[in-house]
Amino acid sequence: MMEQHRLQWACRRGMLELDLILKDFLDNRVPTRGAPTDKFEKLLGCTDAELADWLLTGKTPPEDFQEIVLLIRKHARRII
Repeated sequence: MMEQHRLQWACRRGMLELDLILKDFLDNRVPTRGAPTDKFEKLLGCTDAELADWLLTGKTPPEDFQEIVLLIRKHARRII
């Protein structure tokens, strides 16, 4: 598993919207509410285009990512 500072760096993307959503989720949801860190880490390996489709446009992600994407979408509603 990645260390916290490496996860923070991996949350920095080419799109400001993704930066804000992913960083806020990492800072506020992952450590306090037991979000599946391994799935979040794996999700961060996806491309910006994939993440934008799943997190911003609502497209359905592959089954592996459906749980974590749903958690992030729910969390992001408070900042978008």
